[in-house]
Parts: sequence; C-alpha cells; structure tokens
Amino acid sequence: MNVMTTHPHSLTGRRILLIISGGIAAYKSLDLIRRLRERGADVRCILTAGGAQFITPLAVGALSENKVYSDLFSLTDEQEMGHIRLARDCDLVLVAPATANIMARMAHGLADDLAATVLLATDKPVMLAPAMNPVMWANTATQDNIALLKKRGVHILAPASGDMACGENGTGRLPDVMELVEAVALFFDGAAPLRGLKALVTSGPTHEPLDPVRFLGNLSSGKQGHAIAAALAQAGADVTLISGPVQEAPPARVRLHRVTTAEEMLAATLKALPVDIAVCAAAVADFRPAEAAADKIKKSGSEGMTLQLVQNPDILHTLSHSNQRPQLVIGFAAETDAALDKARDKLARKGCDWLLLNDVGNGKVFGEDQNTVTLLKRNAKGDVTAEPWPAMDKRALACRLVAQVAETVAAAG
Repeated sequence: MNVMTTHPHSLTGRRILLIISGGIAAYKSLDLIRRLRERGADVRCILTAGGAQFITPLAVGALSENKVYSDLFSLTDEQEMGHIRLARDCDLVLVAPATANIMARMAHGLADDLAATVLLATDKPVMLAPAMNPVMWANTATQDNIALLKKRGVHILAPASGDMACGENGTGRLPDVMELVEAVALFFDGAAPLRGLKALVTSGPTHEPLDPVRFLGNLSSGKQGHAIAAALAQAGADVTLISGPVQEAPPARVRLHRVTTAEEMLAATLKALPVDIAVCAAAVADFRPAEAAADKIKKSGSEGMTLQLVQNPDILHTLSHSNQRPQLVIGFAAETDAALDKARDKLARKGCDWLLLNDVGNGKVFGEDQNTVTLLKRNAKGDVTAEPWPAMDKRALACRLVAQVAETVAAAG
C-alpha cells in the first residue's frame, strides 16, 4: 500500500469560541489556545467565574491575542460585541473543560451568565470536552444531561481515565490537549473522514487458564487499544472492538465483544470480517497450557511442577494473509531488547502494513497513561520506514494514528 506523509490538519481561517469553565483542568486551556493558534485558528475566549479561579484573563488574553469575555452585563462588551454576536460570530463553540454544572445548565436552557447565555443563543455547532470527578461523571443526572445534549446534536468528547487531581482514579479527566486539537481538526475536515468504512480493533491481554482460578497472562491494560477504537469511531468508522479482560470502560459508538483466551479472540476477529481497517493492539499470549486442569491444582509436596505449553494462534499473521484481508492491517510489537531490529523482522514475518513498536523494557508502557512508539510502515515495494514518535498520552497517540489512517485510506482511493 502506498503511504503518504501526514501533515497537521490546518485550521487557518477557522473561528473558534472557547468557553473555559471552572475546574482544575482549566489550566490545560492555555496550551489548547496555543495549539489551536499554531494551526491557524482565530480563538476568542469566554472565561467563567469558576474558570477565573484557576487561570487569569491576562494569561488567556495574552495567548489568544483577543479580548477575553466574562461579564454578561458589561456595557463595554455589549457595545463592542454583544453576547448574540459573540454566539454567532464563530465556526465552532468549544467548551473545554466542560464541568457537570455547565452541561446541566446547557441541557436545561439556563442563561444565568455569559457562557450559558451564549450556549443558549448560538446557532453554531457546539463541542464539549467534559472534565470532572469520576463519581460526578458516572452520576445518573450527568449521564441524563449528556444523553439529552447528544440528542440535540451537541458533539461530546469522551473524557479520559486515570489519576485525578482530587486523588481518585477513574473516568473524568480532560482529554489530552492534542487530542482536543485533533477532534476540532477532524470536525472541520468533515467530522467523519472514515465514514462508511469498517474497522476492527483488538485490545487488552488474553488469559489462558491453568485451572479454574489461575491463568497465564500479561500486564496489558487495554488503554491503547480502547483509545484507538474510540478515535476510529470519532472519525466515523463502524468499529468492532474485541477486548480481553480489562478494566477500561468501552468507548462510545463501538461494538464490543469481550473474550478471554487467544482462541476466542481469533474466532471473534474472523467473525468480524470483512473490514477495511484492522488494528491488532491486543497483547495476545504467545502460549497456553496444553491442558487446563478441571480442578484447582494443589501443592503436591514437591519443590516444583512442569507445565507443558503449546503455541497460541497468530491473529495478526492470520489477518494479514486472510482471503478477506483488510485494506490496512496494523500490528503492535512489545520488545525489551534490540527492539527496532525485532520489529522490522516481525513486520516482515506477519505480513502487516504498519507496526507500532513499544519498548517495554523495565516494565514501561503496560498500564501507563503515556506511550512512546516507533511507527514502521511497509509500502507496496516492500520498503520499510521507521518514524519515532515522542512520548504522548495514549489517547493523543490514538488520534495521531487515526489521522494517518484516514489520510492513507483516502490516498489509496
């Protein structure tokens, strides 16, 4: 497959109204402004009273190089740009971070400050990037408000998972800044560059049973695979996610199949064919016990035991050589030494088009929120290129990968 080099999507000439509501994640909006402007966007900002508790109007104004709006009843602001004009003189209204409070007020049509009034008065597309405590995010009231807003056509980005500023862990973090920028770029590029295409993603570990209570497995969390599935769905693809045992919440708009073993994952993968794009991000166990014990294995009094293992099916190789081979097949390689040489060898042996290399020496990557990869690509002539990517949030990495997938599939025609 011929592969084009991806260039960052331009936002030149796009007018974005950024609403910054209260919450510790408000500090990320400063980098968001800078990144949007780097791509050519004109960014105007509304800073709520809550947002101003975390960042200053001076900092927002300095980065946006535009006046910062905050007061609904400011006569000066009304003379220069009234709230109606502010609501209409943009191409997109982006709320980042979007607190549970501002989403509730938006859902119920309140207009008790400038931000809420603009959201009620705008006739432009609205995109929300929620950020809040995990329990607040999961609360029925919040989920009901989100469902109502989605029904009205509001674009809502899924929050990230991980450690929160409050000390808790769960879903509710503001997505990575570059993920937000990519979401905005994809919106203006047609919002769904992969619409009409089918994608398959494998994610997480497999567990190969030794007996009813023990298994062979690995430390894969599924964070990267799930993030890729979410990014593909956000780009408009019809996504099937086949996941081993993980704690990650299933992404929105994704068809999820839960499996346990490598054989189950292979069966589900073949059943999902045909697809246009396949991303094998799962850390599939290479071996399984030749025979799983029906009952819990007891100590026999000896100092050890011998375990007979057999090789598991090779899902990536099977997909790459299937008579229903996807247009683009992407694999992952986790290596601890001589990583690049082993990744090149794996790319050739498996027959896939791209391979993302993770250096997992010293326990890196598995279970973490960040990832560092080298992307290897094999073109139609068999030539291989290797592009190191900087360390980034796994969700941002997923967006970057999907952006390249979208451009490559479009170029292939």
